[in-house]
Amino acid sequence: MASLHARHCDITRCEVDVVVNAANPSLLGGGGVDGAIHRAAGPELLDACRRVPEVAPGVRCPTGEARITPGFALPARHVIHTVGPIWRGGRAGEAALLAACYQASLALARRVDARSIAFPAISCGVYGYPADAAVRIAVTTVRAADAGLDVVFCCHDEAMRARYIAALEH
Repeated sequence: MASLHARHCDITRCEVDVVVNAANPSLLGGGGVDGAIHRAAGPELLDACRRVPEVAPGVRCPTGEARITPGFALPARHVIHTVGPIWRGGRAGEAALLAACYQASLALARRVDARSIAFPAISCGVYGYPADAAVRIAVTTVRAADAGLDVVFCCHDEAMRARYIAALEH
């Protein structure tokens, strides 16, 4: 059974085997968590992401999927990049795509024999996913996967941490 925790922390400083990046489809960096991870990992991360083959023009990782690179200057050995859905009102398959992000990330973590993984709140920033719904999906999906990993939900503030704590206690 996985051990699940919610922490108010900086994901770029988490001492885990794998950090998950809430990436964009190009994998070439961006704002928010994506930009922070790229800055902290160093320029080698961008070089590694550029080597990930495109599956469509400008797309290295489609929504709901995940790709893995080394962690470079991060404390984590690996970065798993996953692309969450953009919120379109809840009727465009967003919930299934968000759950797929967590499932794909956990599968890659198991493939590299990780024992611990840190997730940000995928899709809750500029992609506009309602935080309460996203947190429920994250916790439910990770619990159901029973990946046997220590899981840290890294929260950018105490309000987000409170959402995760409520979901974890439910």
